[in-house]
Amino acid sequence: MKHTLIVCSLLLGCTVSSAFAAPLTSVSKKQFGADWPLKREEVMLECRSNGALIVINPSTLMQYPLNDIAQNLMEKKQIQAQPIDVLLAPSDSKKTTEERILPLKQAAQKLCE
Repeated sequence: MKHTLIVCSLLLGCTVSSAFAAPLTSVSKKQFGADWPLKREEVMLECRSNGALIVINPSTLMQYPLNDIAQNLMEKKQIQAQPIDVLLAPSDSKKTTEERILPLKQAAQKLCE
């Protein structure tokens, strides 16, 4: 139990410190309507100083890359992340993954400005 509390505290501390280092905002399905591509009703978007665009699941703190910079960081194991496909809701749409996540990517990009 103590170990779990310590790990959770460390994860929260890392998230809080990264929030000061980079713009971070919460977005929800309600804001995006039919363009919402994710299983979760609400996520956090982050723009890092290096231009990496990240989706964060607030309940697990898992990160998902939205652009090539973030994807490269994940592949190099410089960030702990999973492919965005893991978070995508099933869809009958013929849109590509890139087309489906475009509204989220654009919202995250605005944080960089």
